[in-house]
Amino acid sequence: MANLIGIALVVLSFMLVAFFYGKKELHMAQLEGYKIKNFFKWHFRNYDRWVKESLLALLSAGIVFIMNIFRLPSEIIILVPIALFFYMTYKEIKTKKKAKKPLVFTARATRLFLTFWLLIALSFYFLKENFQAPEVFSAEVLILTALLPVYMALSLVITFPLEKFIQLLYYKSAQRKIRSMKDLITIGITGSYGKTSTKHFITAVLSEKFSVLMTPESYNTPMGVTKVIRNDLKDTHQIFVCEMGARQKGDIKVLVKLANPKIGVITSIGPQHLETFGTIENVAKTKFELVEGLPEDGIAVLNGDNYYCRTFGEKFAVRKLFYGTESSIERKYFLWAENIINTRQGLKFDAVTEDGMRIKCEVPLLGRHNVSNLLAAISVALALGLNEEEIKRGLSRIEPVPHRLQLISTPHGVTVIDDAFNSNPEGAKEALACLKEMDAKRRIIVTPGMVELGEKEYEENKNLGKNIAEVCDYAILVGKKRSRPIFEGLKEASFPEEKVFVVANLDEATKVLQTLLQPGDVVLFENDLPDNYEG
Repeated sequence: MANLIGIALVVLSFMLVAFFYGKKELHMAQLEGYKIKNFFKWHFRNYDRWVKESLLALLSAGIVFIMNIFRLPSEIIILVPIALFFYMTYKEIKTKKKAKKPLVFTARATRLFLTFWLLIALSFYFLKENFQAPEVFSAEVLILTALLPVYMALSLVITFPLEKFIQLLYYKSAQRKIRSMKDLITIGITGSYGKTSTKHFITAVLSEKFSVLMTPESYNTPMGVTKVIRNDLKDTHQIFVCEMGARQKGDIKVLVKLANPKIGVITSIGPQHLETFGTIENVAKTKFELVEGLPEDGIAVLNGDNYYCRTFGEKFAVRKLFYGTESSIERKYFLWAENIINTRQGLKFDAVTEDGMRIKCEVPLLGRHNVSNLLAAISVALALGLNEEEIKRGLSRIEPVPHRLQLISTPHGVTVIDDAFNSNPEGAKEALACLKEMDAKRRIIVTPGMVELGEKEYEENKNLGKNIAEVCDYAILVGKKRSRPIFEGLKEASFPEEKVFVVANLDEATKVLQTLLQPGDVVLFENDLPDNYEG
């Protein structure tokens, strides 16, 4: 009886730690798109964390074996795993921080989590012969604890065929639905940077004339878009604005086959997601899968200021509308911007068409790159027949997209520029340019740097440090390991070390800010690392 009680206590405490650690593993699997390779990459990036936990469990198993050799009472031996499990659970609860993108128990996540627990149950079934030997069973359960990440990886492998089948059914259903809507115009939007902002701008302007549905938040994957088409797209919608994301070759092609776009917008091409693409040329080829998939009477709206958009775009026979801020005799655009002014109230510029129309634009947005995104929206509007007044009314309704150069005034006289979403080299330069143009007493940046830049990540973050040195009075770097290249860039640019603060997380950065801030200061928050990246 005593043995069974001991076994029960070990199992219950193990289940407690497995629940919390399993949820963490599930969350990371979800953030990595349930891709097994990406899931292992996350573990590789954070090897020091899970290796410590696994080694602690294996060390405890070793202690149990030693205690068993010395024939210590089983009542004492089982205290080792119970104590470890409660410690691990306490540590997980105490260190848990609010997720930027919380775990969502979708049907797929639920199936994956159930598979994870089924594997654990099977493991206990095979260990049932040792239920009468708590000291042996305790050591075996400690070894199982070290293997929790492996259980989630196995669950991903096991559920993969079923998930692919379910996805195919939903995908085909959404595909049939959108093709049955003969009068619907789908606008596909992709690009290394700016696609989400451009999606919002296009929707705001076109809503002056049409009934418009756009993909919400960052629903830019095949399953995300499938869900929007199946659940939200109605017969009354005339326009479907569809953001299309890509992390590897072929991703856009899958989305094009699903959404059937007539208009394709490419906002930019640059060194984003190089970890998976390898080269910018591969990024360009993937983004242009959108243009390649347009019908013969389709329209490609392309950023003429971007070298790759310009050179790759010329290869396609569909109607092309180039827009930009650098129109000249050598480089003629369908639409371009003149008289750009970046003020504390936002942007002012003239949008000029090739046939002489001049639209006076005023929007509460920061950043010259937003001029480019707005030109994309105006180009689409003109292609769909909106007049000058409709376009101006649509522009007047545009609001800053949260966390993308969002201007925030505080009651203490401090201005905040929130550019926390998914920083990239071009975007970071633009954000610093905005900060430089602001009328400020002092300029302060809070940043962990940039991620997903592959081999260029170190170099780009070092360059970011050099650029910060030219603009800022203080720098608060988040993540002691990750921000090292930025710190080296600052040092090379002779930035005063006493004005650099390296902190572990955003909470610590906030505390440092509170000691620094004075009325008239402007603070730039440049990037906020996703949950699946450690500082």
